[in-house]
Amino acid sequence: MLHEYRDIITHMKENEAANAHFLHIFDKHNELDDEITKAENGDIPMTDLELETLKKKKLLLKDEAYSILMKYKKEHNL
Repeated sequence: MLHEYRDIITHMKENEAANAHFLHIFDKHNELDDEITKAENGDIPMTDLELETLKKKKLLLKDEAYSILMKYKKEHNL
């Protein structure tokens, strides 16, 4: 997720306590991504509606993470 901001994410991970919410979002996004991939590969059964719901949740998390990243970037002049 947000690979182009890898340096900023690494910077944020170095200060985990201050960025706990971001790290939670980041981890949850990755969990959803894994679950979606497994569903798309047929490894776990899921209806189209369930899959669509997961994809929307994943997108919302990505949007929130991006917002946090941009704020952090601005605050730390990165």
